[in-house]
Amino acid sequence: MNLIIEWIYKTSRGVETVFRSEEISAEKAYKIALDIEKTGRVKNITFIDQFDSSWTMKELKRYLTEVEGEPHNITVYFDGGYDRETTISGLGCAIYFEQNGKPFRVRKNAQTVGLKSNNESEYAALQLSITELELLNVKNTNVRFIGDSQVVINQMSGEWAVLEPELMSWADRIDNKLKELGIQAEYEHVSRKLNVEADRLATQAIHGIEIIAQIELILEHD
Repeated sequence: MNLIIEWIYKTSRGVETVFRSEEISAEKAYKIALDIEKTGRVKNITFIDQFDSSWTMKELKRYLTEVEGEPHNITVYFDGGYDRETTISGLGCAIYFEQNGKPFRVRKNAQTVGLKSNNESEYAALQLSITELELLNVKNTNVRFIGDSQVVINQMSGEWAVLEPELMSWADRIDNKLKELGIQAEYEHVSRKLNVEADRLATQAIHGIEIIAQIELILEHD
């Protein structure tokens, strides 16, 4: 969950003004707010979420405590590949998240046949990633979905209309599953160069190489 911090600052002579931060993660917002409090000249710190709902320090602390043991700060990279001659599709996704103070990555791919286009393969890859999120017990949180398919990203974000019946069916199923899981999806389009991990997984799936892996990421320290 991302939040905006809003606080009233009061000078030693009693002059007051309101400051608002940029949108940042809930964890970072709480840490910054604690530091702001130490100035002794701040009152009425509140946090505003994407639905314009306000959170107090106490409410945010409770929320962070509750989600610590669940996957959060989730980013999903997905990609689908399609071989016209064989109608074999390769689906790939890489999921990054934090849990219990540690960062993790899940990599998953799958091969399927019978889809009719690369766009369908891209949708199928997005659905594969959501299936993996469900297996991780991801619920009631924000998830950032990143892909290199303008069609899927723009259609799922509502920027483009979905005109093809087969793609509309995929979009409806995905929307329904996200709603069932309580996932608030954010979609971002990137170039293929920036989606190389998911692209590689999809290509490996087309060639029959199955990947299923979860690891804890080791953070580098200065």
